[in-house]
Amino acid sequence: MRNYLFTSESVSEGHPDKISDLVSDTVVDLMISKDPFSRVACETLVTTNKVVIAGEYRLDGDKLILFQEIEEKIRLAIKKIGYEQSGFHWEKIKIENYLHNQSSDIAIGVDERDNKEEGAGDQGLMFGYAVDETETYMPAPIYYSHLILKELSNIRHSGKADFLGPDSKSQLSIEYEGSRPIGAKKIVVSTQHEENYNQKDLKEFIIDVVRKVLPKEWYFNNDNILVNPTGRFVIGGPDGDAGLTGRKIIVDTYGGSAQHGGGAFSGKDPTKVDRSAAYMTRYLAKNVVASNLASKCSIQIAYAIGVPQPLSFYVNTFGTGKVNDQAIEECIKKIVDLSPKGIRDKLKLNNPIYVPTSSYGHFGRKPDELLKGSFTWEKTDLVELLNKEL
Repeated sequence: MRNYLFTSESVSEGHPDKISDLVSDTVVDLMISKDPFSRVACETLVTTNKVVIAGEYRLDGDKLILFQEIEEKIRLAIKKIGYEQSGFHWEKIKIENYLHNQSSDIAIGVDERDNKEEGAGDQGLMFGYAVDETETYMPAPIYYSHLILKELSNIRHSGKADFLGPDSKSQLSIEYEGSRPIGAKKIVVSTQHEENYNQKDLKEFIIDVVRKVLPKEWYFNNDNILVNPTGRFVIGGPDGDAGLTGRKIIVDTYGGSAQHGGGAFSGKDPTKVDRSAAYMTRYLAKNVVASNLASKCSIQIAYAIGVPQPLSFYVNTFGTGKVNDQAIEECIKKIVDLSPKGIRDKLKLNNPIYVPTSSYGHFGRKPDELLKGSFTWEKTDLVELLNKEL
């Protein structure tokens, strides 16, 4: 029950790595819109006025995709972020496309056939996590780090802060009293801005945003808010630093509060268990906590390529469970199909829903039925069944 600090960071949709994630998921959504059962593994590199995509894909039957169509979607995605800078402009970027057809050796292990269930798209281990610190069952440091940058983005896109650029980062060091977050000890916000914009005015603007986002009952001191610690942030985005798909996996998940299996999400179709099983374990952990069966829950699952059923399944409630962890494990395995196909069907993952996940975290978001089932893994529709069984 001691007091301690825990720190998490977030980055905006204009960060080079997040642009890469966006481009990769733009390709995924385009492929799935053509064929819900398409296979995609797309990696992206961004740098000064250049975007490079590489990887594999497969479309069934007579479904065709033109590289020109991919290029148009990428340019529109980057335009939506707001990149019209000399070093990175949605119209001026050069796009190099090295996508090719999926390996038949991979496909044969995954595909469903007459005498074989569909197998996992790769080996690996995935973790899901939930904790009752926030209304979304996310850890407070990462949740509020995201919210600060989302608010900055909303203000920038509204046109009310034309001095802001697309690239920004936040970092919160939250003080805990026992298991409860009580305040922000240190807050760091770095944001791209127009040339010669007054840093004092920028800090006052950021302080107002932070006050709007953080809980009213939390304490924090204006002197402990660091804004653009180098004193200037004009050159940003891919012109300032190269970006790659999958380099922000801790930002994408739980901010370091929970374990991570290592696999990235963006650019992968839902047969890749790196993505789909991570979504499922989050869904299950969140429902366990929302059911008041525990105040904290971590779930690990593991697969082998081509094998339908998990190799292992592990629930840990860190001593907060109202029932035995093994009982929760057995209950989940009874009520949920944990095969890759079962996960996709349960969470409706064969839809073009992935672009919104590419920034501000894959978890802690609101399910959006209008977007063909976006963020279905954030639903708490297992609560009644879990309580009935347990």
